[in-house]
Amino acid sequence: MFKTCLDKVRATCPLIHNITNYVTVNDVANALLAIGASPIMADEPSDAREITKICGGLNVNIGTLNKRTIKAMFESAKNAAALGHKLLLDPVGAGASALRTNTALKLLKKFQFDVVRGNISEIKTLALGSGTTKGVDADIADSVTEGNLEKSVAFAKDFAARNNCVVAITGAIDLVADDGKCYVIRNGRAEMSRITGTGCQLSAVTAAFAVANPDNVLEAAAAAVCSMGLAGELAWERMQEGDGNSTYRNRIIDALFNMTGDELEKGAKYEIR
Repeated sequence: MFKTCLDKVRATCPLIHNITNYVTVNDVANALLAIGASPIMADEPSDAREITKICGGLNVNIGTLNKRTIKAMFESAKNAAALGHKLLLDPVGAGASALRTNTALKLLKKFQFDVVRGNISEIKTLALGSGTTKGVDADIADSVTEGNLEKSVAFAKDFAARNNCVVAITGAIDLVADDGKCYVIRNGRAEMSRITGTGCQLSAVTAAFAVANPDNVLEAAAAAVCSMGLAGELAWERMQEGDGNSTYRNRIIDALFNMTGDELEKGAKYEIR
């Protein structure tokens, strides 16, 4: 199943429009190229409107906001939605400032995103900001652990149901869910958190998987999350004495580039709840 998702990315080479943060933009582009997709970056509103038309998907990442990029996000999302493109929202830092939180909430309210990807704190901020403060939202922890896994899975499904999307919550344990099914994924390495940009890369890669597998977005998103986590594992195995986080970043991108569908199928660590 995941093999098919990856093979379709490589066969179709989807063009992904990324309005992403300038801290990680180069790594985002290289991760997309490594997985078999094509990146394009445009955040000037007049340019972004046109670029959106030629792409198959839009990856909106709010990591470094300003008035110009916010305008581009809304105009590009409007165009992408009208064209039936796949939309992904990465609410980086939602909850850390009013600008980030309000921008993410307005985007989520105005547009139908196919996938929302963030850490548990960011997704919880979106859930609480939407006015829901009862049930699974009220006491969900700020990290997904084996001890709170049942509540976290329920939270993910509830968020997906209320927003009619697939949600990918990433951390030590990753959750990828729609309203009825949740993939609990245990790929990855703790060392990946010491590299700036692995989350941003994952969002772009997830958008590519969604575009290449339009009728199977849940499994496509799960395959993307497993791909990134597995790349982190394979890259760590190849580290040499004296290597640091800069080398690790490059090895992760190399692992994505060299990953086969069979390797992904064999190395994916998940259960379905």
